[in-house]
Amino acid sequence: MKFTGLASEYTKGTRIEPHRHVGHQIVHARAGVMRVTTSDGSWVLPPGRALWVPAGCTHEIFCRDAVAMRTLYLLPEGEVPTRGPGSVSVSDTVIWPETCRVWRVSALMREIIFRLVSDHDARQDQHLLALLLAEIEVIDELPLHLPEPRDLKVRIITNRLLDTPADARTLEEWAAELNLSPRTLIRRFKGETGMTFRQWRRQARLLMALERLAAKEPVTTVAYDVGYDGLSAFIEAFRHAFGVTPGQYFRE
Repeated sequence: MKFTGLASEYTKGTRIEPHRHVGHQIVHARAGVMRVTTSDGSWVLPPGRALWVPAGCTHEIFCRDAVAMRTLYLLPEGEVPTRGPGSVSVSDTVIWPETCRVWRVSALMREIIFRLVSDHDARQDQHLLALLLAEIEVIDELPLHLPEPRDLKVRIITNRLLDTPADARTLEEWAAELNLSPRTLIRRFKGETGMTFRQWRRQARLLMALERLAAKEPVTTVAYDVGYDGLSAFIEAFRHAFGVTPGQYFRE
């Protein structure tokens, strides 16, 4: 396995068109918040988190605000890195994740990433990369993924909720609008997303809220805009999903 690193700065609103890499990619948000989208859905990447993108996965990136991105590319042996200062071969003993996932970046992992994407002594590379791989083996995945359905009728619902998260129509009302029975829509929604309608809508609201809070928008405004009746209800839903309040989340 070889690696190469890249440090990039993007202005608010930057959209990186769909692309893919021959190797695995670790995308770290040093500052700013990104939304990364693939055919399987989207992932919100707040500051201090990292996204694993497996080799060959087509993805696009939208920068909600100004973003300082630090990226590592981990390439199969024999591939030639196309970016960054260089690479080094290491033993490939890690079982690499096959799908995208967001990780909470430990202080150790963060410093390793920063060191590997900057000018540094190449004699340290072998040791730094070994530490990075050890971190990957034990790191926890964060629930920051929103599945993307392929069924056209289900996508009518999910697209509407992404455009207008405060839309309060029930599944029964959606079923009537789409000329489906509620039972059929329940089965189809769960089969397409792995979630119930209510679970998906709650996840969509929370991830959109997370993006906006990371961009330092007022928590009360965000809570009402994404469909909550009050600030306390939003904070409780946020705590239930992420284990902490919005203020505690970003202090971490």
